[in-house]
Amino acid sequence: MKKEITSGVIWQQILLFFFPILLGTFFQQLYNTVDAVLVGQFVGKEALSAVSGAPAMIVSLIIGFFTGLASGATVSISQYYGSGDFKSVSTTTHTAIVFSVLGAIALTIIGYFGSPWFLQLCRVPEDIFQDSLIYMQIYFLGLLGTFLYNMGAGILRAIGDSKRPFYFLIVSCLLNIVLDLLFLIKFQMGVAGAAYATIISQAVSALLTILCLFREEGPWKLELSKLRMERFYLLRMLRIGIPAGIQSVTYALSNIIIQASINDFGTDTIAAWGTYGKMDGIFWMTINSFGIALTTFVGQNYGAGKYDRVRKGIKVTSLMAAITAIGICSVILINARFLFSLFTTDTSVIEIGNRMVQFLMPTYIIYVFIEILSGGLRAMGDTFIPMLINCGGVCGIRILWTMFVCPLYPTVEMLELNFPISWIITLILFIVYYFIKRKKLMPDLA
Repeated sequence: MKKEITSGVIWQQILLFFFPILLGTFFQQLYNTVDAVLVGQFVGKEALSAVSGAPAMIVSLIIGFFTGLASGATVSISQYYGSGDFKSVSTTTHTAIVFSVLGAIALTIIGYFGSPWFLQLCRVPEDIFQDSLIYMQIYFLGLLGTFLYNMGAGILRAIGDSKRPFYFLIVSCLLNIVLDLLFLIKFQMGVAGAAYATIISQAVSALLTILCLFREEGPWKLELSKLRMERFYLLRMLRIGIPAGIQSVTYALSNIIIQASINDFGTDTIAAWGTYGKMDGIFWMTINSFGIALTTFVGQNYGAGKYDRVRKGIKVTSLMAAITAIGICSVILINARFLFSLFTTDTSVIEIGNRMVQFLMPTYIIYVFIEILSGGLRAMGDTFIPMLINCGGVCGIRILWTMFVCPLYPTVEMLELNFPISWIITLILFIVYYFIKRKKLMPDLA
């Protein structure tokens, strides 16, 4: 099932790798989207706000941090695999799985007992506080499944197998839909039913992924006797993954601060913003899938010393991602009101959401190039400065704007304006850094 991508037509290989990742990410995104649609239609807009608002942001922070750490394993394994160091592939794989289990246990405890404090910090309104708390605490109980799937899928993708993680997500997503219908409509369990449906489905995807790794024949095969953390490989994985994890946390923190400001505008705006997040999730999952595909492509080719293919891969992926982003944003812009009506029949929520789409969506193209350049540099092992650029350029500016500019002009549009402003500044910094750094990272291109 492995696929070497160090030779052949670049754009074809990236797309062949990209589509299973995109479809897999689509089904993963569908978990929360199905929850939101069914909760909004059958429970109400207050419950929709509880599921889509602050809890989604806080869970994203925790999971995003771990996913960033997991990217360290993906990059390490892809580089070792590209260079033919199969012993290191095996050791990194086992280290990563043990790390996932321990990390999940620790964050489950922190998340479950810290949920009330997190929600208070986000200024969640009293009328949705209890539902938000129920959803968050149940979700945190399922972190082990989420972590093991993400790490296992990352290992498979690192050696070129993007199809099986996709198949496993199809199974778990279909299960999630069935359980949502059962828990929300038949048993009328409310937001708790949506949360239980999600964590059960994620546990199934994790089980399928781990069983797959145990049955492998290559150096990434899991064996119980080898399940331990090796210090050298753990530190290498963390050296690459921690900056990505910190970057993800700062993104999530800035979004939580924005969510706290959104909460001040009332339940209708909270519901509209949360629903908008489900819709623009289509954009994010697509661009992130291009980033993941590029990370594996660059990692294997960089490990094999094929720097020209690395450079061309970044260019080709940037062009394909930009064209795709324009198409997605155009479709959402044209069909905004209809898309919101799928989540709620409340006309006020639909109108507020439509204004959000028309204001923000045309600016999304800017972020495409940030994702591609950041992913390419990370795959070559350059993580610290890109983290600083992202944290300062995107998150720092976003936080400062929200805290100091928005109170002077307290409108939703002023709050939204921080996104394109921060993206423009960050992209300029990334372009300058990439053209300076690539000569050192890829000396034969100097």
